[in-house]
Amino acid sequence: MKNVQVTVIGLGIAVFVLLQCIFIVDQTQRAIVLQLGKPVTEGHFGPGLHFKLPFIQNVILFDNRVLEYDSPAAEIINKDKKNMVMDNYSRWQIVDPLQFYRTVRNVPGGIARIDDIVYSQLREALGRYLLTEIVATERSAIMEEVTTKANVLLKEYGIHIIDVRIKRTDLPQENQNAIYGRMQAERERQAKQYRSEGREEGVKITTAADRKRTIMLAEAQREAETARGEGEALATGIYAQALAQDPAFYEFVRSMDAYKKTVKGQTQFVLSPKNEFFKYFQ
Repeated sequence: MKNVQVTVIGLGIAVFVLLQCIFIVDQTQRAIVLQLGKPVTEGHFGPGLHFKLPFIQNVILFDNRVLEYDSPAAEIINKDKKNMVMDNYSRWQIVDPLQFYRTVRNVPGGIARIDDIVYSQLREALGRYLLTEIVATERSAIMEEVTTKANVLLKEYGIHIIDVRIKRTDLPQENQNAIYGRMQAERERQAKQYRSEGREEGVKITTAADRKRTIMLAEAQREAETARGEGEALATGIYAQALAQDPAFYEFVRSMDAYKKTVKGQTQFVLSPKNEFFKYFQ
């Protein structure tokens, strides 16, 4: 019985020691082995099963995937001396785990170095461009420049910057209020200009309409006078023809028409025996 217990204990110790001797590195990781706090090899361990000395060596794993660092917003002064609030992020990767461990130790230390270097490069690059260039035309070129220069400085830390991107570009609150005030004043000025131009255009349209109306009335009056003259001429011709056919009857009809127009209502008049106008009353 004692032999069985000793065997079991021995196997347990052997398994424990074996587990302390092996370590597995995942596909997404890289590892370095330390002995009493110092790396035992120059380089790192890739994915797979590896061995180490138990108890006196330990393993530190580093993520080999692309990592992302979203930096806090910070103020930067551009070429036209305007403050800008810049919000950017960086995608980076640990390419030399041993160098990374020797210089910055861990991911928070690496992020601190990335933050310092990327921010300084952004500040230096954006200081050479105007606000409109940063926002509209030169953003891609600025990002490529910052990425290249940051990689040169971060190489000694075992870090590679894949790219740097600007998420958002704003103005400080006090600058925003001033700009919004100028924008509002400019819009009001434009609105007044549009109203003035509208009133001017309205006056032009009204004047043109009045002039057209006057011309149309004058032409209508002229046409009416012409038609009236032609009608009177035609009537005179008819009267002349009638007079030529029977002058006495024509004179009688014309006299009756004259009487209708002259003698109306309670008209009183004195007749003279020799008055030619009233000869048909005799």
